[in-house]
Amino acid sequence: MGAVGRPRAFDTERALDAAVEVFWRHGFEGASLAALATAMGVNKPSIYAAFGDKAQLFHAALRRYVERNMGYVDAALARPTARECAEAFLVGNARAVTRPDYPPGCLSVQAAVVPGGSNEFSMLAENRADIHERFAQRFRRAVTEGDLPPEADPDELAGLLITLSSGFAIRAADGTPRGSLEAIARRAVAVFPTGRATGTEPVTPKENTHD
Repeated sequence: MGAVGRPRAFDTERALDAAVEVFWRHGFEGASLAALATAMGVNKPSIYAAFGDKAQLFHAALRRYVERNMGYVDAALARPTARECAEAFLVGNARAVTRPDYPPGCLSVQAAVVPGGSNEFSMLAENRADIHERFAQRFRRAVTEGDLPPEADPDELAGLLITLSSGFAIRAADGTPRGSLEAIARRAVAVFPTGRATGTEPVTPKENTHD
C-alpha cells in the first residue's frame, strides 16, 4: 500500500478568507507575510506550501473574493431589461461595498491603492475588464432586442457601470453610508437609455433608415 499524504494542519478555505480580509484592508503592498500568517493562523512555510508566494496567495484570495462577494454581478446580468440590469448591478455593488461584516470598499480597488508588482495589478484590471465585457455583451443583446435604442453604445454603458462601481468602493472606504450610494445608483439609472417596450419585435440596430 502506498504512503498516504499527511493532511494539512489548517482549514485552507478559512485561512484564505482571512487572507482576503488582510489584502482588503491593507492592499497588496501593505499586506506583509507576517500579517497574513498571523491572520491565517499558520506559519510562513505553510503559506508557501499551500498557496505559493505572496502573489499567488493574492491571486487565490481575489478568486475567493469574487466567488463569495460578487454574486450580484450574475444576478444583475439575468435581469430582463438593460435598465433593470444596470440598477441591480449598481445597487448590488453599493450594498456589497458597505457590508457591516466586511471592510468598507472593494478588494479589487483597495488592493490596488498602493500597487504591487505588475502581475498583481494586471490581474485586477483583467477582472474589471471581464465584468465590463459581460455587461457590454448584455447591452449589445438589448440593442438587438429593441430594449436599448439603436444609437446606444454598449461599451460606453458598460464603462459607466464599472466607473461608478469603482467610485462607490472609494466613497465607501471614505465612510459614505449605504443609503447615499444607493441613491446615487438610482440617480444614474434614471438617465439610462431605454428602447421600445419589452416584448416588441426585435430590430436590427441602425438599419431602419429611410430616404
